[in-house]
Amino acid sequence: MSTPFLRTAIGGVLLTAFFTSAAPAWAQNNAPIRLVVGAPAGGTTDIVARAIAQHMGTDMKRTFVVENRPGAGGNIAADYVAKSKNDGNTLLVTFTSFSINASLYKNLPFDTKKDFTPISMLASVPSLLVTRKDFPASSMPEFLKVVKASPGKYTTAIGALGSSLHMAGERLKMMAGLDILNVPYKGTAPAMTDLLGGQVDMMFTSSVTAKPHIRAGTVKALGVTSTKPLAEYPGVAPIGDTIKGFESNAWFALLGPANLPPEVLKALNAAARKAVDTQAFRTMLEAESATAVSSSPEELRDFIAKDIDRYAELVQFTGAKPE
Repeated sequence: MSTPFLRTAIGGVLLTAFFTSAAPAWAQNNAPIRLVVGAPAGGTTDIVARAIAQHMGTDMKRTFVVENRPGAGGNIAADYVAKSKNDGNTLLVTFTSFSINASLYKNLPFDTKKDFTPISMLASVPSLLVTRKDFPASSMPEFLKVVKASPGKYTTAIGALGSSLHMAGERLKMMAGLDILNVPYKGTAPAMTDLLGGQVDMMFTSSVTAKPHIRAGTVKALGVTSTKPLAEYPGVAPIGDTIKGFESNAWFALLGPANLPPEVLKALNAAARKAVDTQAFRTMLEAESATAVSSSPEELRDFIAKDIDRYAELVQFTGAKPE
C-alpha cells in the first residue's frame, strides 16, 4: 500500500470523525440560526421563511431568526449567504428568481451552482392567467384563437421584470407562438389596477392577488399554471390541457453556503422536511394556493440545475435585462 494512499485513507477517517463529532456540537450550539430572505417582510417568501423557522426551531431546539435582505431580485441575500461561514448557522430561503437570475444577470457576485449547498425544497406555488372582465374569450382554446387572429393587438402586464410571473407569460408566448405586447410595471399592485381598469388585457398573477377580483367578477381566470386544477377555482383548467407541456410554478427552497458539513446538512434536511410535513405548515400554504414540497439535497440540486437551464432559454427568448 503506497504512502499517498495511506495519507488519503487516514485523512478520510479523520474527516469522517470530525463531521460525526461536529454535528452534535453544532446542534447544541446556542448561536441563532439565521434564515436570510431576499424579499421584503410580508410577502410569500417571508411568510414561508417564518413558518419554517418556527417549526425547525421547535424541532431542533435552536433559535431561528428571519433576516430580510431584499433587493436585486434576491441577489443581495444570496450573495450574503454565499460568503457566510459554512457552519449551518446562516441559511438562505430563496425562490424561483434564484434560477432566473443565473442568466438574467451577466455578472453575479457568486456562482449559482457552486457557491451553495441545497438543503430542501419547501413549497411550490402555481399562478393564474387572468384577463380583463370583457376580454373576448373565456377559456384557453378561445384565448388562443382570439390572440392568434390579431398579432400584436393584445397586451400583458408585467409586475416585475424577470419574475416567475413574467417568465410564465414568456413561456406561454414561446410555446404557443403568440405575439402579445409586454407592459412593464413597478409591482403587481399597479399592474392589477390597470387590468381592472381595462388599460391592459391580461396578466399572470398569484392566486392570492387574483382571488378577490375573480370572486367579484372584475377579472376572468382563463387557466392555471399547475398541471392539475386548483380546488378553489372550479372550472378553470390547467393551461397545459390546451398547450401541451406548459407548466410554470414558483418554488421556495432552503439553501446554505457551499460545503456544509455532511452531518450538519443531514440534520438541517431532516428538520426542514419534518417542518414541511406539519399540518400547520401545509394549512398555511393552502391559504396561498401553495403546496408543501420537501426534497433531499440531491433532488434539490438536480432540480435547480435543470431549472437554471430551462430559464436560460426563456431569458434568451425574451431578451430581458434587469432594470
